Amino acid sequence: MNAWRGHLNRWRRRIAQLLLHRVVFGELSQGRWLPHTRIAPSTCIEHDDRLALADHVFIGAFNFIEASGGVTVGEGVQITHHVSIVTHSSHRAQRLLAKAYVLWPAGQPRPGWVAGPVAIGPWCFIGPHSLLEPGTTLGAGCIVRAGSVLRGDYPAHSLIAGNPAVVVGDARTGDQRWLEAEPGLRADYEAWAAARPAEPA
Repeated sequence: MNAWRGHLNRWRRRIAQLLLHRVVFGELSQGRWLPHTRIAPSTCIEHDDRLALADHVFIGAFNFIEASGGVTVGEGVQITHHVSIVTHSSHRAQRLLAKAYVLWPAGQPRPGWVAGPVAIGPWCFIGPHSLLEPGTTLGAGCIVRAGSVLRGDYPAHSLIAGNPAVVVGDARTGDQRWLEAEPGLRADYEAWAAARPAEPA
């Protein structure tokens, strides 16, 4: 009996993965077809009309992207899993205004409301369980270590970690070890690492 249950559960997981969690190539963003971009079906995107993606982007399972204030994701970005990207925070406004929060006049900024766009430069890697808060900007080629909480501007090629997140190194240092082992990749690497990449449309 137990062996039968084990086989049943294995098939249930395989069917669920095939139907519910399989990541396939091809997305639309801002009216553009992105043939090499992949987003896991379990990722929750709010205000996807304000999410601007470039191609070759991977957004894995169980992420949350709240894009009401605008989120820009550059070419080749990898967003792993359980990452949250938010462009506003209302908890201070709700605490300050209490019941008046819902009755606040439309068009007038609420006290304590925090908002700002998020921009992720090309070829960045966002580690699991990270949070990008409103107003965060990452330059090209940044690596965000797992569990980091980001707010503010981070220069290109930053190695970022912590809560609050700070620059702890240069991502190119690790890249050089790989390039020494695979020198034939240097031209491709330097083509993006040294260039100022185009922003997504």
